[in-house]
Amino acid sequence: MSAETEKPSRPLIPRTVWALGFVSLLMDVSSEMIHALLPIFMAGTLGASAMMIGLVEGLGESAALIAKVFSGVLADRFGHRKLLVLIGYGLGVLSKPVFALADQIGVVLAARFFDRIGKGVRGAPRDAIVASVTPKEIWGAAYGLRQSLDAAGAFAGPALATLCLLFFTDDLRTIFWLALIPGALCILTIILGVENADGPTGKPAKAAPSGFMDFLRISSPAFRQVVILGALFSLARFSNAFLVLRAADSGIPTAAVPMLVVGMNVVYSLSCYPIGKLADRMEPVHLLGIGLVALAAADAVLALFATPAGVLAGMALWGLHLGATQGVFSLLIAESAPEEKRATAFGIFNFASGAAILLAGLCAGFLWDRIGAEATFWGGAVFALAALLFTLRLRRSESL
Repeated sequence: MSAETEKPSRPLIPRTVWALGFVSLLMDVSSEMIHALLPIFMAGTLGASAMMIGLVEGLGESAALIAKVFSGVLADRFGHRKLLVLIGYGLGVLSKPVFALADQIGVVLAARFFDRIGKGVRGAPRDAIVASVTPKEIWGAAYGLRQSLDAAGAFAGPALATLCLLFFTDDLRTIFWLALIPGALCILTIILGVENADGPTGKPAKAAPSGFMDFLRISSPAFRQVVILGALFSLARFSNAFLVLRAADSGIPTAAVPMLVVGMNVVYSLSCYPIGKLADRMEPVHLLGIGLVALAAADAVLALFATPAGVLAGMALWGLHLGATQGVFSLLIAESAPEEKRATAFGIFNFASGAAILLAGLCAGFLWDRIGAEATFWGGAVFALAALLFTLRLRRSESL
């Protein structure tokens, strides 16, 4: 075959995307060693109610997503995206000792708040860096890879926590201290492996909007549709803490509960990258629809079957819906916003999702305490179906 007729090869995923993926992996190992056991720690050691656990989780996640608005605007106006990423991950690492020292629920809430603020600071500039350093034709694969490595950390962390419980110590505070080790490695990886790509030429953007309200006024209809869908999706996808509580209620031993989180995140990690590659070749909204069907099915299974087998099936479906949607949402945001406003766009998207997650956490805890676990998951299924109906109306515009 002559050179003229050879099919051109697809670009390779850049080194910085791989580095950011491993940064996400290491931080998730550190965080999930704590978060996999945190609901049990709050309920058992500190005596917190399900509604209080929902409040802690909801406030923490909402703080992270709301903080992305401000980090996104800063990244677009002044550049220094790598610095913001480093500060964000640094806050996450510094919060880890506070979990280990906590003796009341208020301290856990404070630690969770600052940990998630760090997540918010790093999220928008990190996702904007991925688009800046990656050829557009493989954005889906790049976001899928980063999300896949992130999810790999999310199952490695609970796995390590389980191994510690089984073979090393049953003291949850000791495990929380050990979580500092992968956190420190995460910081080292940022310093050595991530470039400061602030725009298409590595320079700060020159035409960024003055704030997120200004950006909302000039944003495309396609972007606003994705924001609305993300908020609906977040109402359906409440905290993983309720999955852990459901697993504990099903009769699964405490030491084995983190392994269910491991299984869920294995499915998540394995599905992210291939689905991301698919999103480069087909309508991303179709993949979002598949993910929402999986989420509604997961909620239904968890509502109907309070058994180890039912929880296992529900959590596997939960992992599949994450793999089919998380990287795809990043792709849609990157496509619907110009480069000089991209970090702001990621921040606005996550601001709307953060408000929805706060409401979802409160509703889930209220339903659990007042009616029962089944009501919590049926409520999630209803919101998942509402998001699915909206997805069926969503079409990729010229800007997407």
